[in-house]
Amino acid sequence: METNSSKYEINVNGSLFDWDLDDATFRFENDDVVVFWVNTAFKTLLDSIEEISGEKSAKLVLETAGYRTGKIVSKFYLESNREKEDIINHLPNIYLTAGWGKTDIVSFCLKEKKAVVRVNSGWEYKINITQKKQTEGTFLPGHWAGVLSGLFETNIWYKVRQSQVQGDQYSEYEFFESGITPSQNISALIKERTQSNQKELEKEIAEQTRVLSEIIKEISSPIIPVIDSILVIPLVGRYEELRAEELLNRTLLNLPRYKAEYLILDLTGLKGVDQYTLDFLKKFVKAASLLGSNCIFVGISPELSLQIIMSGNKETQIPCFSILQQGITHALNQLGLEISPKR
Repeated sequence: METNSSKYEINVNGSLFDWDLDDATFRFENDDVVVFWVNTAFKTLLDSIEEISGEKSAKLVLETAGYRTGKIVSKFYLESNREKEDIINHLPNIYLTAGWGKTDIVSFCLKEKKAVVRVNSGWEYKINITQKKQTEGTFLPGHWAGVLSGLFETNIWYKVRQSQVQGDQYSEYEFFESGITPSQNISALIKERTQSNQKELEKEIAEQTRVLSEIIKEISSPIIPVIDSILVIPLVGRYEELRAEELLNRTLLNLPRYKAEYLILDLTGLKGVDQYTLDFLKKFVKAASLLGSNCIFVGISPELSLQIIMSGNKETQIPCFSILQQGITHALNQLGLEISPKR
């Protein structure tokens, strides 16, 4: 009904709409509202939320938003001092008039705090169809869970019994008292994401560690042929069990191929020498000797020489030199060879 040139109002099926063009207000049931085109503007809003947060998070965002707006609706009507049963019976007409679809409260029980709600051609269904979704939306059932939580004065959650998006004649939601809340769902999602991220990080670290280990195996302690019968192996860094066994196995497998009579171990870059390292050197020397190779130590620091003596190992019988050149010269002398200028 038009009241003057700038103010309009209309009663639709018992629900009041009014406009004040001077104040630029549009009200429904005495509260400000705004109109969106469902299949374009409102769809774009929901698409944007999903694009930014991801599909799973977007469903939770809409469900939570629906629940919280439902609590606001229940509070609004409870403040009218109407009986709860009257409010529940009146709500389907309100939602129908507001364009939320044909809503029927199939059953409800204030004492048992249960209800069944059907929605036909709701705005969320229309958007989901436009989006080509194949699962029921979460805003409307979450919204009704919020409405009934307020009216029943306890936490209410829902179960989708039928879904119009999935081909049923209408969507039907069952509501019941539950410990589930949107806050719990948000916490669960955060925990799930944290665990997922942790697993991805652990997987990435494991893969990087594997690749690094392979690289270390390739470049660590290379077997360097000097001439026939003489090999040099530089020991670099720390040697824990895995790395030490890898070096020993690789060396022993290659010694017969090289037919090395002398194996020079360059200890210049050896770090963190402990009892395990000293025992490993002793094991290495014995294993090489069984294959007919004589070991020579070069690059021994004064500190390392003291460690060898104090450990009780009998490596003193092994030729030891301070620099690699001396070790190679010794091996050549033992083989009856020498390096001389070219004539």
